Amino acid sequence: MTEDATLTVPILELDHAAKSYGAVRALREGTLALCAGEVRALVGENGAGKSTLVKLLAGVERLDAGVMRVDGEDVDFHSPAAARAAGIAVIYQEPTLFPDLSVAENIAMGRHPLRAGRRIDRGVMRRDAQALLDQLGVRLNASRPVRGLSIADQQIVEIAKALSFEARVLIMDEPTAALSGPEVERLFTVVRALQQRGAAVLFISHRLEEVFSICDTATVMRDGAVVHDARIADMTPDDMVRRMVGRDLGALFPKEDTTVGEPVLVAHRLTRENVFTDISFTLHSGEIVALAGLVGAGRSEVARAVFGIDRLDAGHVEVEGRRLPNGRPAAAMAAGIGLVPEDRRQQGLVMDLSITRNVTLTVLRRLSRLGLMRRGSERRVAAEWAERLQLRHHTLDGPVRFLSGGNQQKVVLAKWLARTPKVLMVDEPTRGIDVGTKAEVHRLLSRLAAEGLAVLMVSSELPEVLGMADRVLVMHEGRLTAELSRDEADEETVMRAATGQTHEAAA
Repeated sequence: MTEDATLTVPILELDHAAKSYGAVRALREGTLALCAGEVRALVGENGAGKSTLVKLLAGVERLDAGVMRVDGEDVDFHSPAAARAAGIAVIYQEPTLFPDLSVAENIAMGRHPLRAGRRIDRGVMRRDAQALLDQLGVRLNASRPVRGLSIADQQIVEIAKALSFEARVLIMDEPTAALSGPEVERLFTVVRALQQRGAAVLFISHRLEEVFSICDTATVMRDGAVVHDARIADMTPDDMVRRMVGRDLGALFPKEDTTVGEPVLVAHRLTRENVFTDISFTLHSGEIVALAGLVGAGRSEVARAVFGIDRLDAGHVEVEGRRLPNGRPAAAMAAGIGLVPEDRRQQGLVMDLSITRNVTLTVLRRLSRLGLMRRGSERRVAAEWAERLQLRHHTLDGPVRFLSGGNQQKVVLAKWLARTPKVLMVDEPTRGIDVGTKAEVHRLLSRLAAEGLAVLMVSSELPEVLGMADRVLVMHEGRLTAELSRDEADEETVMRAATGQTHEAAA
Protein backbone atom coordinates (compact mmCIF):
# COMPACT_ATOMS: atom_id res chain seq x y z
CA MET A 1 0.00 0.00 0.00
CA THR A 2 1.28 3.50 -0.77
CA GLU A 3 2.43 5.53 2.20
CA ASP A 4 -0.47 7.98 2.05
CA ALA A 5 -3.19 5.38 1.48
CA THR A 6 -4.05 4.99 5.16
CA LEU A 7 -4.38 8.78 5.54
CA THR A 8 -7.13 9.15 2.92
CA VAL A 9 -10.83 8.48 2.95
CA PRO A 10 -11.48 4.97 1.58
CA ILE A 11 -12.62 4.87 -2.03
CA LEU A 12 -15.13 2.15 -1.17
CA GLU A 13 -16.35 0.77 2.14
CA LEU A 14 -19.02 -1.43 3.65
CA ASP A 15 -20.16 -0.92 7.24
CA HIS A 16 -22.06 -3.72 9.05
CA ALA A 17 -23.56 -5.01 5.78
CA ALA A 18 -26.11 -7.85 5.88
CA LYS A 19 -27.90 -9.86 3.19
CA SER A 20 -30.34 -12.79 3.39
CA TYR A 21 -31.93 -15.06 0.78
CA GLY A 22 -35.14 -16.28 2.36
CA ALA A 23 -34.17 -18.12 5.54
CA VAL A 24 -30.49 -18.25 4.56
CA ARG A 25 -28.34 -15.46 6.06
CA ALA A 26 -25.60 -15.26 3.46
CA LEU A 27 -23.94 -12.20 5.03
CA ARG A 28 -24.35 -11.30 8.69
CA GLU A 29 -21.55 -8.82 9.33
CA GLY A 30 -19.69 -7.36 6.37
CA THR A 31 -17.31 -4.53 7.23
CA LEU A 32 -14.55 -3.68 4.77
CA ALA A 33 -12.69 -0.63 3.45
CA LEU A 34 -10.61 -0.20 0.28
CA CYS A 35 -8.16 2.68 0.02
CA ALA A 36 -6.30 4.11 -2.96
CA GLY A 37 -3.18 2.13 -3.80
CA GLU A 38 -4.20 -0.86 -1.67
CA VAL A 39 -4.34 -4.51 -2.73
CA ARG A 40 -6.55 -6.24 -0.18
CA ALA A 41 -7.17 -9.98 0.01
CA LEU A 42 -10.66 -11.28 0.77
CA VAL A 43 -10.35 -14.87 1.96
CA GLY A 44 -12.57 -17.51 3.50
CA GLU A 45 -14.06 -20.93 2.85
CA ASN A 46 -16.73 -21.37 0.19
CA GLY A 47 -20.00 -20.33 1.77
CA ALA A 48 -18.26 -17.82 4.06
CA GLY A 49 -20.09 -14.91 2.37
CA LYS A 50 -17.40 -13.61 0.01
CA SER A 51 -19.50 -13.91 -3.16
CA THR A 52 -22.47 -12.18 -1.50
CA LEU A 53 -20.24 -9.32 -0.35
CA VAL A 54 -18.88 -8.95 -3.90
CA LYS A 55 -22.41 -8.92 -5.36
CA LEU A 56 -23.30 -6.04 -3.01
CA LEU A 57 -20.23 -4.05 -4.06
CA ALA A 58 -20.97 -4.76 -7.73
CA GLY A 59 -24.61 -3.64 -7.55
CA VAL A 60 -25.93 -7.12 -8.36
CA GLU A 61 -27.66 -7.29 -4.97
CA ARG A 62 -28.83 -4.58 -2.57
CA LEU A 63 -28.15 -4.35 1.16
CA ASP A 64 -30.74 -5.57 3.64
CA ALA A 65 -28.93 -3.66 6.39
CA GLY A 66 -25.76 -1.64 6.82
CA VAL A 67 -24.17 1.14 4.78
CA MET A 68 -22.07 1.37 1.64
CA ARG A 69 -19.94 4.46 0.93
CA VAL A 70 -17.95 5.74 -2.04
CA ASP A 71 -15.46 8.53 -1.23
CA GLY A 72 -17.14 8.89 2.16
CA GLU A 73 -20.64 9.44 0.72
CA ASP A 74 -23.48 6.96 1.31
CA VAL A 75 -24.55 5.12 -1.86
CA ASP A 76 -27.17 2.54 -2.79
CA PHE A 77 -26.40 0.77 -6.05
CA HIS A 78 -29.60 -0.24 -7.83
CA SER A 79 -27.78 -2.03 -10.64
CA PRO A 80 -24.34 -3.13 -11.87
CA ALA A 81 -24.37 -0.10 -14.17
CA ALA A 82 -24.55 2.18 -11.13
CA ALA A 83 -21.55 0.42 -9.59
CA ARG A 84 -19.58 0.74 -12.84
CA ALA A 85 -20.45 4.42 -13.02
CA ALA A 86 -18.94 4.77 -9.53
CA GLY A 87 -15.71 3.24 -10.83
CA ILE A 88 -16.13 -0.34 -9.61
CA ALA A 89 -15.27 -3.20 -11.98
CA VAL A 90 -15.57 -6.91 -11.18
CA ILE A 91 -13.86 -9.96 -12.66
CA TYR A 92 -15.98 -12.90 -11.57
CA GLN A 93 -14.73 -16.42 -10.81
CA GLU A 94 -16.63 -17.92 -13.77
CA PRO A 95 -16.47 -16.18 -17.17
CA THR A 96 -19.67 -14.31 -18.10
CA LEU A 97 -19.04 -13.80 -21.80
CA PHE A 98 -21.25 -14.02 -24.89
CA PRO A 99 -19.77 -17.01 -26.76
CA ASP A 100 -21.06 -16.11 -30.23
CA LEU A 101 -19.69 -12.55 -30.16
CA SER A 102 -16.08 -11.56 -30.80
CA VAL A 103 -13.54 -10.82 -28.10
CA ALA A 104 -13.72 -7.11 -29.00
CA GLU A 105 -17.53 -7.06 -28.80
CA ASN A 106 -17.44 -8.69 -25.37
CA ILE A 107 -14.91 -6.15 -24.09
CA ALA A 108 -16.93 -3.21 -25.43
CA MET A 109 -20.34 -4.57 -24.40
CA GLY A 110 -22.66 -1.69 -23.46
CA ARG A 111 -20.07 0.97 -24.40
CA HIS A 112 -19.57 0.46 -28.12
CA PRO A 113 -17.80 3.34 -29.91
CA LEU A 114 -20.17 5.00 -32.37
CA ARG A 115 -19.71 6.83 -35.63
CA ALA A 116 -22.11 8.97 -37.67
CA GLY A 117 -25.68 7.71 -37.59
CA ARG A 118 -25.02 6.03 -34.24
CA ARG A 119 -23.59 2.99 -35.96
CA ILE A 120 -20.96 0.94 -34.16
CA ASP A 121 -17.43 1.86 -35.21
CA ARG A 122 -16.05 -1.67 -35.42
CA GLY A 123 -12.59 -0.53 -36.42
CA VAL A 124 -12.16 1.58 -33.29
CA MET A 125 -13.73 -1.16 -31.17
CA ARG A 126 -11.24 -3.76 -32.43
CA ARG A 127 -8.25 -1.43 -32.07
CA ASP A 128 -9.18 -0.46 -28.50
CA ALA A 129 -9.73 -4.10 -27.51
CA GLN A 130 -6.49 -5.21 -29.13
CA ALA A 131 -4.60 -2.45 -27.29
CA LEU A 132 -5.94 -3.77 -23.95
CA LEU A 133 -4.96 -7.33 -24.83
CA ASP A 134 -1.51 -6.16 -25.86
CA GLN A 135 -1.21 -4.32 -22.55
CA LEU A 136 -1.84 -7.66 -20.83
CA GLY A 137 0.88 -9.21 -22.98
CA VAL A 138 -1.31 -11.95 -24.47
CA ARG A 139 -1.47 -13.26 -28.00
CA LEU A 140 -5.19 -13.12 -28.57
CA ASN A 141 -6.94 -11.81 -31.68
CA ALA A 142 -9.64 -9.31 -30.72
CA SER A 143 -11.65 -10.26 -33.83
CA ARG A 144 -12.01 -13.96 -33.05
CA PRO A 145 -15.22 -15.33 -31.47
CA VAL A 146 -15.17 -16.21 -27.77
CA ARG A 147 -16.62 -19.67 -28.42
CA GLY A 148 -13.80 -22.17 -28.30
CA LEU A 149 -11.50 -20.10 -26.10
CA SER A 150 -9.92 -21.89 -23.16
CA ILE A 151 -10.89 -20.97 -19.60
CA ALA A 152 -7.56 -19.15 -19.30
CA ASP A 153 -8.22 -17.02 -22.39
CA GLN A 154 -11.77 -16.29 -21.25
CA GLN A 155 -10.35 -14.99 -17.98
CA ILE A 156 -7.99 -12.75 -19.92
CA VAL A 157 -10.96 -11.32 -21.85
CA GLU A 158 -12.76 -10.67 -18.54
CA ILE A 159 -9.70 -8.87 -17.20
CA ALA A 160 -9.43 -6.74 -20.34
CA LYS A 161 -13.15 -5.91 -20.09
CA ALA A 162 -12.70 -4.76 -16.50
CA LEU A 163 -9.64 -2.68 -17.36
CA SER A 164 -11.58 -0.97 -20.14
CA PHE A 165 -13.70 0.77 -17.48
CA GLU A 166 -10.61 2.56 -16.09
CA ALA A 167 -12.02 1.62 -12.72
CA ARG A 168 -10.77 3.05 -9.42
CA VAL A 169 -11.76 -0.21 -7.68
CA LEU A 170 -11.04 -3.56 -9.30
CA ILE A 171 -12.54 -6.65 -7.67
CA MET A 172 -10.90 -9.89 -8.79
CA ASP A 173 -12.82 -13.04 -7.84
CA GLU A 174 -10.46 -16.01 -8.40
CA PRO A 175 -8.98 -14.47 -11.57
CA THR A 176 -5.97 -16.81 -11.61
CA ALA A 177 -7.79 -20.11 -11.05
CA ALA A 178 -7.18 -21.32 -14.62
CA LEU A 179 -4.03 -19.36 -15.46
CA SER A 180 -0.52 -20.73 -15.88
CA GLY A 181 2.44 -19.42 -13.89
CA PRO A 182 3.57 -16.91 -16.55
CA GLU A 183 -0.02 -15.69 -17.01
CA VAL A 184 -0.38 -15.17 -13.27
CA GLU A 185 2.84 -13.16 -13.18
CA ARG A 186 1.57 -11.08 -16.11
CA LEU A 187 -1.66 -10.39 -14.25
CA PHE A 188 0.26 -9.42 -11.12
CA THR A 189 2.27 -6.94 -13.20
CA VAL A 190 -1.01 -5.33 -14.26
CA VAL A 191 -2.25 -5.29 -10.65
CA ARG A 192 0.91 -3.53 -9.48
CA ALA A 193 0.55 -0.96 -12.26
CA LEU A 194 -3.04 -0.27 -11.19
CA GLN A 195 -1.84 0.07 -7.61
CA GLN A 196 0.81 2.61 -8.61
CA ARG A 197 -1.88 4.67 -10.38
CA GLY A 198 -3.89 4.80 -7.15
CA ALA A 199 -6.52 2.14 -7.83
CA ALA A 200 -7.79 -0.10 -5.04
CA VAL A 201 -7.82 -3.85 -5.72
CA LEU A 202 -9.86 -6.46 -3.85
CA PHE A 203 -8.22 -9.81 -4.59
CA ILE A 204 -10.12 -13.02 -3.85
CA SER A 205 -8.15 -16.24 -4.10
CA HIS A 206 -7.90 -19.65 -2.46
CA ARG A 207 -4.22 -19.79 -3.44
CA LEU A 208 -2.62 -18.42 -0.32
CA GLU A 209 0.80 -18.15 -1.96
CA GLU A 210 -0.75 -15.59 -4.34
CA VAL A 211 -2.36 -13.70 -1.45
CA PHE A 212 0.97 -13.38 0.35
CA SER A 213 2.73 -12.46 -2.91
CA ILE A 214 0.50 -9.63 -4.18
CA CYS A 215 -1.60 -8.31 -1.27
CA ASP A 216 -0.89 -5.66 1.38
CA THR A 217 -3.83 -6.39 3.70
CA ALA A 218 -6.31 -9.19 4.29
CA THR A 219 -9.95 -9.47 5.33
CA VAL A 220 -10.90 -12.95 6.59
CA MET A 221 -14.52 -14.18 6.48
CA ARG A 222 -16.19 -17.14 8.15
CA ASP A 223 -19.87 -18.13 8.36
CA GLY A 224 -21.13 -14.93 6.76
CA ALA A 225 -19.09 -12.51 8.86
CA VAL A 226 -15.76 -10.69 8.76
CA VAL A 227 -13.73 -12.25 11.58
CA HIS A 228 -10.30 -10.71 11.07
CA ASP A 229 -8.64 -7.74 9.38
CA ALA A 230 -4.87 -7.29 9.33
CA ARG A 231 -1.77 -6.46 7.35
CA ILE A 232 -0.35 -9.39 5.42
CA ALA A 233 3.02 -8.75 7.06
CA ASP A 234 1.44 -9.52 10.43
CA MET A 235 0.03 -12.91 9.39
CA THR A 236 1.33 -16.33 8.40
CA PRO A 237 -0.45 -18.79 6.07
CA ASP A 238 -1.21 -21.01 9.08
CA ASP A 239 -2.76 -18.06 10.94
CA MET A 240 -4.93 -17.25 7.93
CA VAL A 241 -6.13 -20.82 7.45
CA ARG A 242 -6.93 -21.17 11.17
CA ARG A 243 -9.06 -18.01 11.10
CA MET A 244 -10.78 -19.10 7.86
CA VAL A 245 -11.86 -22.53 9.07
CA GLY A 246 -12.12 -21.83 12.80
CA ARG A 247 -9.95 -24.84 13.61
CA ASP A 248 -6.52 -26.29 12.95
CA LEU A 249 -6.55 -27.74 9.47
CA GLY A 250 -5.29 -31.28 9.12
CA ALA A 251 -3.09 -32.41 6.27
CA LEU A 252 -4.14 -30.77 3.02
CA PHE A 253 -3.03 -33.86 1.10
CA PRO A 254 -4.27 -36.84 3.16
CA LYS A 255 -2.81 -39.52 0.90
CA GLU A 256 -3.63 -43.05 2.01
CA ASP A 257 -1.38 -46.00 1.29
CA THR A 258 -3.00 -48.16 -1.38
CA THR A 259 -2.35 -51.45 -3.10
CA VAL A 260 -1.99 -50.88 -6.83
CA GLY A 261 -3.91 -53.58 -8.67
CA GLU A 262 -4.40 -54.74 -12.23
CA PRO A 263 -4.50 -52.44 -15.28
CA VAL A 264 -7.97 -51.00 -15.80
CA LEU A 265 -7.52 -48.47 -18.61
CA VAL A 266 -4.91 -48.42 -21.36
CA ALA A 267 -4.49 -45.44 -23.70
CA HIS A 268 -2.53 -46.52 -26.78
CA ARG A 269 -0.81 -43.86 -28.93
CA LEU A 270 -3.67 -41.35 -28.77
CA THR A 271 -3.41 -38.58 -31.36
CA ARG A 272 -5.67 -35.65 -32.18
CA GLU A 273 -4.23 -33.48 -34.93
CA ASN A 274 -2.77 -30.14 -33.73
CA VAL A 275 -3.83 -30.91 -30.14
CA PHE A 276 -1.83 -33.88 -28.81
CA THR A 277 0.34 -36.61 -30.32
CA ASP A 278 1.25 -40.21 -29.44
CA ILE A 279 -0.11 -40.27 -25.87
CA SER A 280 0.20 -43.67 -24.18
CA PHE A 281 -0.37 -44.55 -20.52
CA THR A 282 -1.93 -47.17 -18.26
CA LEU A 283 -4.16 -46.68 -15.20
CA HIS A 284 -4.28 -49.36 -12.52
CA SER A 285 -6.94 -49.93 -9.91
CA GLY A 286 -6.09 -48.31 -6.60
CA GLU A 287 -3.80 -45.58 -7.91
CA ILE A 288 -4.02 -41.85 -8.52
CA VAL A 289 -2.19 -40.76 -11.66
CA ALA A 290 -1.70 -37.02 -12.15
CA LEU A 291 -1.61 -35.50 -15.62
CA ALA A 292 0.51 -32.39 -15.09
CA GLY A 293 1.72 -29.54 -17.28
CA LEU A 294 1.10 -25.91 -18.04
CA VAL A 295 -2.22 -24.53 -19.28
CA GLY A 296 -2.49 -25.33 -22.99
CA ALA A 297 -0.33 -28.48 -22.84
CA GLY A 298 -3.29 -30.62 -23.96
CA ARG A 299 -4.12 -32.37 -20.67
CA SER A 300 -7.87 -31.63 -20.62
CA GLU A 301 -8.10 -32.52 -24.29
CA VAL A 302 -6.60 -35.96 -23.61
CA ALA A 303 -9.20 -36.59 -20.89
CA ARG A 304 -12.01 -35.49 -23.21
CA ALA A 305 -10.75 -37.82 -25.95
CA VAL A 306 -10.47 -40.78 -23.57
CA PHE A 307 -14.09 -40.16 -22.57
CA GLY A 308 -15.14 -39.91 -26.22
CA ILE A 309 -16.23 -36.27 -26.28
CA ASP A 310 -13.58 -35.49 -28.91
CA ARG A 311 -12.77 -37.98 -31.66
CA LEU A 312 -9.26 -39.36 -32.01
CA ASP A 313 -7.41 -39.20 -35.30
CA ALA A 314 -5.29 -42.19 -34.26
CA GLY A 315 -4.89 -44.56 -31.33
CA HIS A 316 -7.45 -46.23 -29.09
CA VAL A 317 -8.56 -46.74 -25.48
CA GLU A 318 -9.11 -50.08 -23.75
CA VAL A 319 -10.96 -50.72 -20.49
CA GLU A 320 -10.27 -54.11 -18.90
CA GLY A 321 -9.03 -55.38 -22.25
CA ARG A 322 -12.06 -54.23 -24.27
CA ARG A 323 -11.47 -51.62 -26.93
CA LEU A 324 -13.79 -48.59 -26.77
CA PRO A 325 -15.38 -47.18 -29.93
CA ASN A 326 -13.98 -43.80 -30.95
CA GLY A 327 -15.93 -40.67 -30.02
CA ARG A 328 -18.76 -42.29 -28.05
CA PRO A 329 -19.16 -41.00 -24.47
CA ALA A 330 -22.07 -43.38 -23.87
CA ALA A 331 -19.76 -46.33 -24.54
CA ALA A 332 -17.15 -44.88 -22.16
CA MET A 333 -19.78 -44.51 -19.44
CA ALA A 334 -21.04 -48.05 -20.02
CA ALA A 335 -17.45 -49.31 -19.68
CA GLY A 336 -17.17 -47.63 -16.28
CA ILE A 337 -15.46 -44.29 -17.00
CA GLY A 338 -16.56 -41.05 -15.34
CA LEU A 339 -15.38 -37.52 -16.17
CA VAL A 340 -15.55 -34.54 -13.80
CA PRO A 341 -14.90 -31.63 -16.22
CA GLU A 342 -12.82 -28.51 -15.62
CA ASP A 343 -15.75 -26.13 -16.10
CA ARG A 344 -18.29 -27.49 -13.61
CA ARG A 345 -20.92 -24.82 -14.29
CA GLN A 346 -21.02 -25.14 -18.07
CA GLN A 347 -20.17 -28.82 -18.52
CA GLY A 348 -20.72 -30.61 -15.21
CA LEU A 349 -24.05 -29.31 -13.91
CA VAL A 350 -27.49 -28.18 -15.04
CA MET A 351 -27.63 -25.07 -12.92
CA ASP A 352 -31.41 -24.63 -12.84
CA LEU A 353 -32.09 -28.23 -11.81
CA SER A 354 -32.18 -29.37 -8.20
CA ILE A 355 -29.26 -30.90 -6.32
CA THR A 356 -31.14 -34.20 -6.33
CA ARG A 357 -31.66 -34.26 -10.09
CA ASN A 358 -28.04 -33.27 -10.81
CA VAL A 359 -26.72 -36.08 -8.59
CA THR A 360 -28.90 -38.67 -10.31
CA LEU A 361 -28.54 -37.53 -13.93
CA THR A 362 -26.15 -40.39 -14.74
CA VAL A 363 -28.35 -43.10 -13.16
CA LEU A 364 -31.84 -42.05 -14.27
CA ARG A 365 -32.41 -45.30 -16.17
CA ARG A 366 -31.53 -47.36 -13.09
CA LEU A 367 -33.91 -45.35 -10.93
CA SER A 368 -36.88 -45.50 -13.30
CA ARG A 369 -39.46 -48.23 -13.79
CA LEU A 370 -41.48 -48.57 -17.00
CA GLY A 371 -40.23 -45.13 -18.01
CA LEU A 372 -41.42 -43.45 -14.80
CA MET A 373 -39.03 -41.90 -12.31
CA ARG A 374 -39.19 -43.26 -8.76
CA ARG A 375 -38.80 -40.01 -6.84
CA GLY A 376 -38.25 -41.76 -3.53
CA SER A 377 -35.31 -43.72 -4.92
CA GLU A 378 -33.91 -40.57 -6.50
CA ARG A 379 -34.05 -38.69 -3.19
CA ARG A 380 -32.43 -41.58 -1.31
CA VAL A 381 -29.48 -41.69 -3.74
CA ALA A 382 -28.98 -37.91 -3.52
CA ALA A 383 -29.27 -37.92 0.29
CA GLU A 384 -26.75 -40.77 0.58
CA TRP A 385 -24.12 -38.93 -1.48
CA ALA A 386 -24.85 -35.60 0.19
CA GLU A 387 -24.07 -37.26 3.51
CA ARG A 388 -20.98 -39.13 2.27
CA LEU A 389 -19.48 -36.01 0.68
CA GLN A 390 -20.54 -33.71 3.56
CA LEU A 391 -22.48 -31.47 1.19
CA ARG A 392 -23.49 -28.15 2.74
CA HIS A 393 -26.99 -27.36 1.50
CA HIS A 394 -30.30 -25.87 2.61
CA THR A 395 -32.49 -28.38 0.75
CA LEU A 396 -31.75 -31.08 -1.82
CA ASP A 397 -34.72 -29.82 -3.84
CA GLY A 398 -33.13 -26.38 -4.30
CA PRO A 399 -31.36 -25.37 -7.54
CA VAL A 400 -27.69 -26.33 -7.60
CA ARG A 401 -26.76 -22.78 -8.68
CA PHE A 402 -27.30 -21.56 -5.10
CA LEU A 403 -24.47 -23.74 -3.79
CA SER A 404 -20.94 -22.48 -3.26
CA GLY A 405 -18.26 -23.49 -5.75
CA GLY A 406 -16.86 -26.22 -3.52
CA ASN A 407 -20.28 -27.75 -2.92
CA GLN A 408 -21.09 -27.62 -6.63
CA GLN A 409 -17.89 -29.60 -7.21
CA LYS A 410 -19.07 -32.19 -4.70
CA VAL A 411 -22.35 -32.54 -6.62
CA VAL A 412 -20.45 -33.23 -9.85
CA LEU A 413 -18.37 -35.85 -8.03
CA ALA A 414 -21.52 -37.41 -6.57
CA LYS A 415 -23.10 -37.58 -10.01
CA TRP A 416 -20.32 -39.84 -11.27
CA LEU A 417 -19.70 -41.78 -8.08
CA ALA A 418 -23.38 -42.79 -8.07
CA ARG A 419 -22.54 -44.92 -11.13
CA THR A 420 -19.81 -46.81 -9.22
CA PRO A 421 -17.19 -46.21 -11.94
CA LYS A 422 -13.99 -48.19 -12.48
CA VAL A 423 -12.10 -45.12 -13.70
CA LEU A 424 -12.71 -41.54 -12.56
CA MET A 425 -11.06 -38.69 -14.47
CA VAL A 426 -11.11 -35.40 -12.55
CA ASP A 427 -10.07 -32.23 -14.38
CA GLU A 428 -8.87 -29.51 -11.96
CA PRO A 429 -10.80 -31.10 -9.05
CA THR A 430 -10.12 -28.24 -6.61
CA ARG A 431 -10.14 -25.23 -8.95
CA GLY A 432 -11.74 -22.26 -7.23
CA ILE A 433 -12.61 -24.00 -3.96
CA ASP A 434 -11.38 -23.17 -0.48
CA VAL A 435 -8.60 -24.85 1.46
CA GLY A 436 -10.94 -26.71 3.81
CA THR A 437 -12.98 -28.18 0.95
CA LYS A 438 -9.78 -28.96 -0.96
CA ALA A 439 -8.70 -31.20 1.91
CA GLU A 440 -12.12 -32.90 1.84
CA VAL A 441 -11.90 -33.53 -1.93
CA HIS A 442 -8.35 -34.85 -1.57
CA ARG A 443 -9.43 -37.15 1.26
CA LEU A 444 -12.31 -38.43 -0.88
CA LEU A 445 -10.07 -39.15 -3.89
CA SER A 446 -7.56 -40.92 -1.67
CA ARG A 447 -10.28 -43.04 -0.07
CA LEU A 448 -11.75 -43.95 -3.48
CA ALA A 449 -8.34 -45.07 -4.70
CA ALA A 450 -7.91 -47.16 -1.54
CA GLU A 451 -11.23 -48.83 -2.40
CA GLY A 452 -9.86 -49.81 -5.82
CA LEU A 453 -10.90 -46.96 -8.10
CA ALA A 454 -8.42 -45.83 -10.76
CA VAL A 455 -8.15 -42.02 -10.70
CA LEU A 456 -6.71 -39.79 -13.44
CA MET A 457 -6.28 -36.29 -11.99
CA VAL A 458 -5.61 -33.34 -14.30
CA SER A 459 -4.19 -30.51 -12.19
CA SER A 460 -2.34 -27.23 -12.68
CA GLU A 461 -1.48 -27.00 -8.97
CA LEU A 462 1.94 -28.53 -8.43
CA PRO A 463 1.52 -29.07 -4.65
CA GLU A 464 -1.67 -31.02 -5.40
CA VAL A 465 0.12 -33.13 -8.02
CA LEU A 466 3.03 -33.93 -5.70
CA GLY A 467 0.83 -34.44 -2.65
CA MET A 468 -1.77 -36.78 -4.16
CA ALA A 469 -0.30 -38.72 -7.10
CA ASP A 470 1.19 -42.21 -7.10
CA ARG A 471 2.55 -41.45 -10.57
CA VAL A 472 2.93 -38.20 -12.50
CA LEU A 473 2.59 -37.92 -16.28
CA VAL A 474 3.89 -34.58 -17.57
CA MET A 475 2.79 -32.98 -20.84
CA HIS A 476 4.33 -30.19 -22.89
CA GLU A 477 2.80 -28.87 -26.12
CA GLY A 478 0.68 -31.95 -26.73
CA ARG A 479 3.28 -34.60 -25.91
CA LEU A 480 4.20 -36.65 -22.87
CA THR A 481 7.64 -35.55 -21.74
CA ALA A 482 8.04 -37.54 -18.50
CA GLU A 483 6.54 -40.31 -16.39
CA LEU A 484 7.62 -40.09 -12.76
CA SER A 485 7.00 -42.25 -9.73
CA ARG A 486 5.90 -40.60 -6.48
CA ASP A 487 9.48 -40.80 -5.19
CA GLU A 488 10.95 -39.32 -8.39
CA ALA A 489 8.52 -36.41 -8.68
CA ASP A 490 9.57 -33.06 -7.22
CA GLU A 491 8.89 -29.46 -8.22
CA GLU A 492 12.04 -29.01 -10.27
CA THR A 493 11.69 -32.28 -12.19
CA VAL A 494 8.02 -31.74 -13.03
CA MET A 495 8.54 -28.11 -14.09
CA ARG A 496 11.51 -29.02 -16.30
CA ALA A 497 9.36 -31.56 -18.11
CA ALA A 498 6.35 -29.20 -18.26
CA THR A 499 8.46 -26.51 -19.93
CA GLY A 500 10.03 -28.88 -22.44
CA GLN A 501 13.48 -28.93 -20.90
CA THR A 502 13.69 -32.71 -21.03
CA HIS A 503 13.30 -35.08 -23.92
CA GLU A 504 12.60 -38.09 -21.73
CA ALA A 505 9.39 -39.55 -23.17
CA ALA A 506 6.92 -41.34 -21.01
CA ALA A 507 6.88 -45.08 -21.34
